[in-house]
Parts: sequence; structure tokens; C-alpha cells
Amino acid sequence: MTTITEGPQTAGGQPPKWRYNLVTSLALVVPLFLVYQLGVLLTWPHYNGADLITAYMVRNLSVIAYIAVNVCVAAALCVMAASRKGKEGIQAGMIVPLLFESALYAFFLGSVIIFVLARILQIAPPQMAAESPAGGPFTSLVMSAGAGLHEELLFRLLLMNGLVALCKGMKFGTVESFIAALVFSSTLFSAVHHLGPLGDPFTVWVFTFRILAGVIFGLIYWYRGFAVAVYTHALYDMYVLLWLR
Repeated sequence: MTTITEGPQTAGGQPPKWRYNLVTSLALVVPLFLVYQLGVLLTWPHYNGADLITAYMVRNLSVIAYIAVNVCVAAALCVMAASRKGKEGIQAGMIVPLLFESALYAFFLGSVIIFVLARILQIAPPQMAAESPAGGPFTSLVMSAGAGLHEELLFRLLLMNGLVALCKGMKFGTVESFIAALVFSSTLFSAVHHLGPLGDPFTVWVFTFRILAGVIFGLIYWYRGFAVAVYTHALYDMYVLLWLR
């Protein structure tokens, strides 16, 4: 049976032992998937901008059909992961160390980026009054779950992997392909937050902050797996959005 993988692989085509395989990762993010996908029904019209299908489903499906589709997707991911044998399978106990690791990364992420901006890049933060996020704490929770899930899905799992494959197809080396994909996907990740009527005002500090955040999320994704990147992103956003209130 062919193993579904993304990111670095061993010579035998398997993910390294220190990295969650893709099927396991998808099953481990099911709780966030359900929090966001079902929470959108209660927080509508709030939804994540990187989410390409939920808004369409909410507008075109009945509530019952929408819930049924999402529950079936979640169940299918869990069944796929449970059917895998040995080290590639999923165990309930995985979620605790995963959350602990992701929370640790999320807690220090902002401090690391600010240190790099202030001490290494010498970029001063803008003088802006903090704005409370729209909606209540539950909306912030749902939007954080959506950001972690859909932005990591789009910018890391799809875009970053696609760029690595494209660069390798153009005969770039493995390291060069990885660096190019990491930098481009992180820059695009930052840029899209400033687009559209709801985009953030552009400042060098905010733009660079998000590029560095994208680089860190990309490194976590590449070396620890999709699930760790998703939970790190979601927990960081939860911390920031709830702390701002």
C-alpha cells in the first residue's frame, strides 16, 4: 500500500519517525475542523478568507445537509487513520503531546518574531491603537480554528508542497526548492492579509511579522507535520484574539 506523505521523506519514501504522517495529521485536526465548520453556522457571516468552500456550502446547502457533509468528512478522516497499522496508525493519546508541543510553539512564536524584527532587522513597530476583533469570544475561537486549519491547508500543505514539486521539476536542488517554496509561500501568506476591503492596513512591521510567522509555520509543517502547524497557528491566534479583548 502506498503511504500518503508530504514534506521530507526517508530514502524509502516514508516520513521520518519524528514527523506525523499526513493521514494521521488530518485525523488529529478533526476537532478543530468541527469547531470551525460547525461554529461558522453560529458566527455567520464571519469565516476565514483562505476557506474556499465553506461560504459556498453555507449559502447553498440546508443546515442539516451542511452538518451532515462535515460530520461525514470528519468521520472518513478518522476511519482512514484508524485503519492504518503500526506506527502509521492513530492513537487517542497522540492529542495530548500534540497540543502541548503546539502550545509551546504558539507561546513563544510572537516573542521570537518581535526579537528578530527589533534586534536583527531593526524594524520599529507602528504606533497603532489595538482594535478588538469583531464578534465575541466564541467568534474569535471559531475564526482562530479556521485560520489554523484553512491557512495551513492552503499555504503550507497545498502551496508549499506544490512549489517544491515545481522547483524540483525545474531541476532545482532539494534545499533550493525548499527555501524558495518557504519564502514565496510565506510572503504570499502575509500579502493576502492586506488585500480586499477587510484587509489590514499595510505597514512594513505587520507585513514582515507575518512573513516571519509564515516561515515559522512552514518550518513546523515541514519538520513536524501538518497537525502541529495547524494547532500552533490556531492556538497562537486564539491567544492573540482573546488577549486583545
